[in-house]
Amino acid sequence: MKTLSLKLDDDIFEETEKVVSELNLARNRYINEALNLYNQFNKRRVLKKKFAKESKLVAQSSYEVLSEFEKLAGEI
Repeated sequence: MKTLSLKLDDDIFEETEKVVSELNLARNRYINEALNLYNQFNKRRVLKKKFAKESKLVAQSSYEVLSEFEKLAGEI
């Protein structure tokens, strides 16, 4: 496990302390869980951007393949 020193805005720290107290959870555990969720959120966001970019790259060729299939289906 890594040791980390960080600075928090006062209002974020105070809100965190309230939530941690209500949940009866160690501050360290709470911050670990929060960062894990935020990492998952951002991984999905990055993946969504990659998919959108790659989808644009293959859009024309996908359209061409679809047109070819439609021509073949019309011949049957």
